[in-house]
Amino acid sequence: MNELRVTYSDRGEKILARMLKHQEEDHPISSERLYYRIGEVSRLTGLKPHVLRYWESEFKVIKPYKGGSLQRLYRKKDLDLILKIKKLLYEDGFTIAGAKKKIRDLEKEENRQMKLKLLEKRSNGGDRELLAAIREELKGIRRMLE
Repeated sequence: MNELRVTYSDRGEKILARMLKHQEEDHPISSERLYYRIGEVSRLTGLKPHVLRYWESEFKVIKPYKGGSLQRLYRKKDLDLILKIKKLLYEDGFTIAGAKKKIRDLEKEENRQMKLKLLEKRSNGGDRELLAAIREELKGIRRMLE
C-alpha cells in the first residue's frame, strides 16, 4: 500500500509540474508585463502569499494596485523591492526594523542621485520643455485617478 501512495504522489507531482510548465508558457514572466498577481509573485520570489501580505503591512513602499476585484496586482517595482527585502531578511540577517531602515536609506540615496541628474540636465537647458510636458501629463493622469 505504501508503494501505491508513492506512485500516486509521484504521478501527482508530474502532473503538477506539467501544469505549471503549461501555465508559464501561457503567461510568460517578462519585463513587458505591467502587473503580476500574488500567486505569480509568490512563485517568482519563493515566498508564500501570507508573507507577502504581511510585508505589505510592514513595508509601506510595497503598494500593490487593488482594482475593482480587490485582487492584489504587483508592479515590476514591487517585485524588485520584495526581492531586495527578502535578501536583506533571509541572506543578510537584518531584522524587519533594520530592513525598513536600509530600504529607506536606499530610497533617499536614489532620490539624491535623481536630483543630481535633473540638476545636470537643467544646466543644459534643453530638456526643460520636455520635463514641463511630462509634468502636465502626470498631473492629468493623477486627476483621472482621483
